[in-house]
Order: sequence, then structure tokens, then C-alpha cells
Amino acid sequence: MSTDVSRVPTDRTIDEFAKGLTVPHPEAGKTAETGMSHPRQRPGDPVDATVVPRFAGEGTFARLPRLEQLPDADVVIWGVPFDAGVSYRPGARFGPAHIRQSSRLLRPYNPALEVMPFSRRNVADAGDVGVNPFDIEAAIKTIESAATSLTSSGRTLLTLGGDHTIALPLLRVQHSLHGPVAVLHFDAHLDTWDSYFGAPYTHGTPFRRAAEEGLIDFDHSMHVGIRGPLYGGLDLEESARMGFSVIHCRDLLRHSIDDIIDRMRERLGQRPVYVSLDIDVLDPAFAPGTGTPEAGGMSSAQLLEILRGLEGLNVVGVDIVEVSPAYDHAEITGVAAAHVAYELLSVLPATS
Repeated sequence: MSTDVSRVPTDRTIDEFAKGLTVPHPEAGKTAETGMSHPRQRPGDPVDATVVPRFAGEGTFARLPRLEQLPDADVVIWGVPFDAGVSYRPGARFGPAHIRQSSRLLRPYNPALEVMPFSRRNVADAGDVGVNPFDIEAAIKTIESAATSLTSSGRTLLTLGGDHTIALPLLRVQHSLHGPVAVLHFDAHLDTWDSYFGAPYTHGTPFRRAAEEGLIDFDHSMHVGIRGPLYGGLDLEESARMGFSVIHCRDLLRHSIDDIIDRMRERLGQRPVYVSLDIDVLDPAFAPGTGTPEAGGMSSAQLLEILRGLEGLNVVGVDIVEVSPAYDHAEITGVAAAHVAYELLSVLPATS
């Protein structure tokens, strides 16, 4: 069977045909020439996956622009690759890179909330801060200084950890901006212990130190997802004295998601809310890649729906911590963390 070469399209015909199927991009020509440019409809949009495949290009979160490409961004995603405060399995220092890699499949429209999270706010990735891996107090100072700089023009920070130690310097910065904040803490653990091996700064102590420093709104803060064995009943009593009410993981078995959201919203009110989320709030089936897993946790679906319940509240900052990729497989934990970040970006108040 012969081929009619007159019917084979030329390169120009292919280009014209493609233009009829896809939205033209300002940098489409550059992509064709070099294969390296990252076309976007708007400066703050993610890279278009119909032009540059999801497995190609730079590894920013959700393939968003870097901060230097979008200096007027009002939401900044950045990484704090630090895990010197862990008490069991290390590896969360590799969490930011793992979450970014797992975020490549995120898309611009969130149908659950009917919002375009990358359009209602200009979002950019600021990369990672370099912190001292051997000196916890020096690392805390560096994190606080870097977060202060990044928020100096009114930006909102979404931080990828790292272990939970980093919540303390981040709360110091939030306090400097908003006064005492309502802390919404998702975790299997209280993280209000006093010390570990005599060390005052670990991933189990950030909220005790924050309470002692007056950073937390004692009337509006809460833990969600607490479960597993404790050292004693005093642990819960001390946490309550630091201003935290508790939604235990067993409550999710006895009450509807709507009931949980109502309790959460009633507690938080209209106060400035800082969300600090340890990925081990998920059951190990949904987040095996973490340092201190506890059985009996919530599912990814439950967590994402609860986070959607924050819509309309005054969320002023976020951290997502304790992703340890060495224990992850098939990117289960990384994908969960990426979607957590996406839902939290979706509930951030839109710019006026």
C-alpha cells in the first residue's frame, strides 16, 4: 500500500493544527526552540502540562514560578530541610524536595471548593533555607530570620518541613505580625512535652515553648487527630493548661465530618489561625513515610475534607512537617502532603 505524501502535513501545518487545539502561550516559541522554557498563561500560573510534560522541567511546588520570577507573590511556599529535633526515625530533612516532586500532578482548579488557588493569590516557590544541621538553637534563629524576611512585605507563608521543631520560630514570626494566634494543630502527638534527654527544643516540645512565650491564643487553639499511648494522663492535663482543646482521632469514628468541622470552627472563631500539620496525623496506611507513626489515624479523604472546612476563616500561615521519604513508597506520603498543601492554599483568604 503506497502513501500519498501530499497528505502528510508539513511542520507548519502541524503547528497550525496544534494552535487550533490548544491555547497559545507567550513563550510557546521558546519552548519549541529550546525545550527549556516553561509557558504560562499568566506569570503566576503553574507550567502548562499540555506543553511541558509533568515529569519535565523545574521541581518547584506544583510547577509554580520561583519567587524571583514572581517577586510580587503574596503567598510563598518554602522549604525548611531540618530534622535534628527528631526523637525516632530521621529523614524529614528530605521532606521539602519529596513534597515538591509529589506535587507535579496538582492542577489549577479545585472542584471540591470551586476555586482556582493559584489565581486567587499569586503563589511562588522560594526554594529552601539553609540551616545548621548540628545546632538546633542556631537553626531556630536562622528559620525565624528567614521567615521574618519573607513576610516583611505582607506575604503569607506555607512552609514545607522538616521536623516539627520548626513550628516554634514560625510561630514567633506569626506572633510578631498578629499577636497571639489560634493554633490549629493536626498531629498524632501533643508536642507539648517539656524536654527530651534534657533538650528543650525538639519536635515534641514546640507548642510548650510557644505557650511559655505567649505566642498562642489560649482560648482558641486546638489539637486534631491525637491518638496513641501517652506517658500519663498528666500529658493531656498540661496540654489543656496551654490552651489546647482536643479532637481525638476516635471522635472521627463517632461523629460526622460536618460535626468535627463545626467544633473546629467554633473553637477558632475569627481569630488569626495558624495551621501546623504533622503528616503523622494520617494513619500509616496513608502516610508511611514519617518518623513516629501511630496506628489508628485518619484517612487522607477525612483530612482533606476537614481542611476544606477552614474556608472563610482567617488562616494566616501554614506548616506541613514530618514527611520522611526514606520510609515512603509509591510517593503515598508525599502525594498526601502535596494535596494537604493544595487544600490549604485553596482556603487562604483571596486578595482583595
